[in-house]
Amino acid sequence: MNHGLKPFLLRWLCTTVAVAVAVQLTDMRAEHWLALVGTALFLGIINASIRPVLLVLSVPFIVLSLGFFILVLNALMLWLAGGLVPGFVVGGFWNAFFGSIIVSLVNFVLSAFVRSPEGRYRVITPQNAGELKPVQGRVVEEGK
Repeated sequence: MNHGLKPFLLRWLCTTVAVAVAVQLTDMRAEHWLALVGTALFLGIINASIRPVLLVLSVPFIVLSLGFFILVLNALMLWLAGGLVPGFVVGGFWNAFFGSIIVSLVNFVLSAFVRSPEGRYRVITPQNAGELKPVQGRVVEEGK
């Protein structure tokens, strides 16, 4: 399998499971498993393309709300997915809000159990989806 494709597929699988858990814990509905897979793919695409722009544009709101507005943006993106992915129904802002929190938490937990090529466990993020880079530094002790 292509080395660059494997991290993408793992993130997609983790997000699909996270969306399935959110559907079970909230009033969201998925009519079939393809709706879950499509929603996870859609969320991945908008998180990679639209979300960074929205975060930059909403920096004042994020700062004023001490980061709470990021949860609102995540909810709006999940709500958008519910409107555009056939077979996936969110049913309102609060379902999207709590669903996005569940998706984030489950996705974080599942991603924490993915092994790196060196055999270490790591969280998969777009920044470290490729190779791991060692951090070099030194310990500075106070004078004796």
